[in-house]
Amino acid sequence: MPEYPEGAPCWVDAMFTDLEAAKTFYAEVLGWTFGEAASEFGSYTQAYSDGKAVAAVVPPMPGADAPSQWCLYFASPDAAATGEKIKAAGGELLMEPMRVGTFGTMLIAKEPSGAVFGVWQPGDHRGFEKTGEPGAFAWAEVFTRDAAAVDGFLPRVFPFQVQTMDMSDAGEGEGPGGDGGAGMDYKVFALGAGEPALGRMVMGSEFPPEVPSYVQVYFGVPDCDEAVAAVRRLGGRVHFGPVDSPFGRMAAVADAQGAGFAVIDMAKRVGAAPKMTPA
Repeated sequence: MPEYPEGAPCWVDAMFTDLEAAKTFYAEVLGWTFGEAASEFGSYTQAYSDGKAVAAVVPPMPGADAPSQWCLYFASPDAAATGEKIKAAGGELLMEPMRVGTFGTMLIAKEPSGAVFGVWQPGDHRGFEKTGEPGAFAWAEVFTRDAAAVDGFLPRVFPFQVQTMDMSDAGEGEGPGGDGGAGMDYKVFALGAGEPALGRMVMGSEFPPEVPSYVQVYFGVPDCDEAVAAVRRLGGRVHFGPVDSPFGRMAAVADAQGAGFAVIDMAKRVGAAPKMTPA
């Protein structure tokens, strides 16, 4: 099982009022199978692709009235210390560090512009057993209207190197998030030897003002158009795409309970790879 360095995306989960409907939806769209619900942890249920753990779904806690949404977790060797960094950098802890049996320690936080994310200190549960393939986590982006707040916050919490993506050679719609092209303000947060970990996209006027900052999770699929057709057939919504890009053919969608995510066929790449420069 992989060991994730500090700051690397290492897990995703989501709460659904109708857990069985969510399992049916993602089984068809992403090909997932599901394990047994862990009753001692609120019926937390892991999802698998090719027998490897890739995500989890869970019913909402009693009395909770939060919308369904995917939560991305970043790896940390010390969740409590990361929580202090989050607060010092202007973020907010929505859930203080909490030990989850022998699996690890988690916290839930909000960065200064409002996007919610998690932190995971691994125990027995290390995180994703598969990434960058169909059925698994492929990428994530912070969508925000306050780029300066996000760009200042993330490197203070995690050991990120900030890079600017030059999309001047890309055609319209070819950037990550499907909203690219020359002049796009897009940052990449990298780890170690420049390994990309997370993107940051500025929300433009095409986003309704009531839409808050959020983290969009991308899942790999073998065929983007087929995945989008399945989303529609199962009562989900298509917000954008499918569109071709240098990273793959992608679309932004939401499931039938409103949780947004993106699908990407990484084998179908169109256009020149963008240049990266230190920010």
